[in-house]
Amino acid sequence: MRIDSCACDISLTDPDALAAWNGVVHGVLSHGSQTGDHLNRLLTLAPDFAMGHAMKGLACLMLGRREMFAVAKAASDQAQALLAQGGATARERLWCMALQDWLAGKPTQSIAHMEKALELNPADTISMKLSHGIRFMLGDGAGMLRSVERVIDAHSPDHGHYGYVLGCHAFALEEAGNFALAEATGLRALQFAKDDAWGLHAVAHVYDTTHKVDAGIALIDGNAPAWDHCNNFRFHVWWHKALLHLDQGDIATVLDLYDTKIRDEKTDDYRDFSNASSLLMRLQIEGVDVGERWVELADLAEKRSDDGCLTFADMHYMLALIGDTRPNAAARLNAQVARSSQVKDDTGRVMMTPGQATSTGLSAFGDGDYHAAFAHLKTAQPDFQAMGGSHAQRDIFERLTIEAGLRAGRLADTQMLLSARTQRRDGFEDAFAASRQAQITKLQSANMSNTAAE
Repeated sequence: MRIDSCACDISLTDPDALAAWNGVVHGVLSHGSQTGDHLNRLLTLAPDFAMGHAMKGLACLMLGRREMFAVAKAASDQAQALLAQGGATARERLWCMALQDWLAGKPTQSIAHMEKALELNPADTISMKLSHGIRFMLGDGAGMLRSVERVIDAHSPDHGHYGYVLGCHAFALEEAGNFALAEATGLRALQFAKDDAWGLHAVAHVYDTTHKVDAGIALIDGNAPAWDHCNNFRFHVWWHKALLHLDQGDIATVLDLYDTKIRDEKTDDYRDFSNASSLLMRLQIEGVDVGERWVELADLAEKRSDDGCLTFADMHYMLALIGDTRPNAAARLNAQVARSSQVKDDTGRVMMTPGQATSTGLSAFGDGDYHAAFAHLKTAQPDFQAMGGSHAQRDIFERLTIEAGLRAGRLADTQMLLSARTQRRDGFEDAFAASRQAQITKLQSANMSNTAAE
């Protein structure tokens, strides 16, 4: 029995296979572009390593694409067949169970298996990262914080993955609204792991949320080693930079980043798609003409409208369909969301609430029916977090709810939503909030003048 880089027992006996596994671990923790190469090498050197097949299957499910479920199922079947041969550790069996449960529509149970692995060894950084990642997809911010804080003391500064644990802690702290500690923890993470893209991105979240625009841009520009090695996560870092420039009103830079960085590679990965569609919608509601950029996204969204495996992804597909004014395609997506909401599993529950109301509200917004859009989006708004992703990613839905309220003339309700949004940001008012507050004040003043004149 050997020990891997997480200080865990592992059934691999070939040192080259162990090195490949450790490469997978480091790649996942750092969001490295070579992670897939390490996994392929691992499965070539150790085709009987069940945990490697489980890693492949879990990675497929994290892509949020319906066609990847068959690949994940094949990986799970292979893992189960290998487990029957014996020799796997308890941790390895838990990973295989986690894959089985996610395939059965129960990613919450997958988290439970990862947490059991952490009970076996709280220094198991990769199991923590998988728990963290699945919780992120489910919008379980409180769970992310509990999970990492249960194991952080087992990761001393001499643990090889200490920096990555700090990065996960920083992100969980930011999502919990503890911005000062999140900033300090994320910056400390970079001291121990120069390639910790997740930690860097946690601090970028802080600077976006607290309206420290110049600091956020300098952070990203000054820490290229933290993200330039990344897989498509680097597009997300560029997205954060674009948000900061948008807050400055620097539209030319935002569009340049969109064309040359964020959407330079026109993938259909839902995470890349969400970067693009949410950024274009932010621009569009600010009155920016984004030209033909919606067309490419809407074409992809139509092809993805039957996926029905991730509410967060479907709502971003809807953004593209309303952005390019495709009401028929939007109606089909609404129908798919309604069908998916009837499935009795974790995804179905989120498709039901807040998925249906969000989808209906977004399509109404695209139709210009702002009264209906506001009614549906306001109903969904308290549950937006269940869609998964981060506060920054879900903020496009907050913005559209507020925008619909303004256009519908629902000033009092819109004021409440806007104030609550600013309060969640520790009272920091960004450019969006300032402009919408100015609009509300102007409309309220006009209404008072009209009433006085009558």
